[in-house]
Amino acid sequence: MGSGVGANVRRERERLGWSQARLAREVCRVAGVRGEPVGRQEISRWETGKRTPRDWLPFLAAALRVSSEALTRRQGTRTGPQPAEPPSPALADYLPEGDPLAPLRAREGRRVGMGQVTDLRQRVHGLRLADDVLAGGDLIRPALRELRSAVRLYREGAHTGAVGRELLRPVDELAQIAGWIASDAGRHAEAERIYQLGLSAARQAEDHALAGNLAGSLAYQFSNTGRAGDGLALARAALDGAGADAPPKARALFLDRVAWAHTKAGGRAHAQHAMRALGEAAEALAEDSEGTESPAWLYWVDAGELQVMEARVHTELRRPLRAVPLLRAVLGQYDATHTRELALYLSWLAVAYADANEPEAAAATAARVMSLSADVASERTAARVRVVLARLAEYAEVPEVRAVLDSAV
Repeated sequence: MGSGVGANVRRERERLGWSQARLAREVCRVAGVRGEPVGRQEISRWETGKRTPRDWLPFLAAALRVSSEALTRRQGTRTGPQPAEPPSPALADYLPEGDPLAPLRAREGRRVGMGQVTDLRQRVHGLRLADDVLAGGDLIRPALRELRSAVRLYREGAHTGAVGRELLRPVDELAQIAGWIASDAGRHAEAERIYQLGLSAARQAEDHALAGNLAGSLAYQFSNTGRAGDGLALARAALDGAGADAPPKARALFLDRVAWAHTKAGGRAHAQHAMRALGEAAEALAEDSEGTESPAWLYWVDAGELQVMEARVHTELRRPLRAVPLLRAVLGQYDATHTRELALYLSWLAVAYADANEPEAAAATAARVMSLSADVASERTAARVRVVLARLAEYAEVPEVRAVLDSAV
């Protein structure tokens, strides 16, 4: 059974607009079996080539409404005229070209041991927590300083292979944080280079989940800066690259980013894919339990964050009756010290109110967004303020709205 089976299964599943979980259920239904001997993870393993369907192939073909031959046929051997299909991008396609740090190689120098690794991990976590309450413009310089220091420690220090692998993970995490901070500061080209550096290190460390986080973060930037196609391709590559064995919280995060990428791509079909990805994200998070060990960098992923993304998707799709209750529920419990995120989430609420033809509520919320954003050095919040004001301009004749628009001049 050729390696093309996985690509064929994925292509036919996406043709039907099904999630992996949906295909798993259909396979079990066609086979007439109870329970879930085939689940979403098994479908993922088939699609990535980690396993082959073998005895399940006839049921898989029947579920997908194609012949078994259509699934086992290698790409490029189809009969009849067929349009060429570009290969799905993989994370390797986004590695930097000519990057002096790829691959990272240790050199002879001062001895580096686990003590330095532990210290670096603590600094990484401290920077991550600082990003919760400070904006990109405030953190960009210390973030880049920490990243350069970590890369130098790895490249110029003398260490064993085991210590080197442990050093790579803080380098990966610092690159993700520094890239996120650079993007928040509006330095998008620099953020892209940083993300690519981290992706290179993550792949060397064979940390597929962290590689997915770096790629997903870059995909999120693409989606938000007018590169919707690149954002969608990379978000899906991040999810696929992480694999079925990624921690449930990681899969939930990556699916959230896929949902957002589809939303920004626009169109009814993408909206359907976005809603499906949101559902799969919720399913993935439900698999997480107290006994599930997740990496420290996933500490912020919870049901509330998934609700925020769902509300944002509904807002972008102009579905305010769904967005407003979700946003109000989350914001009612949100930590007020996280000023940037609070301003961002309120900005979507303001737009949703406007879409619901509630200009007074939109104006009041917009005023709060502007107040919170005034002293926040974040390009993200600045961009959202511009979006809110543009949306409010449609209600300029309403006194409360007029007052907000005049205050922004």
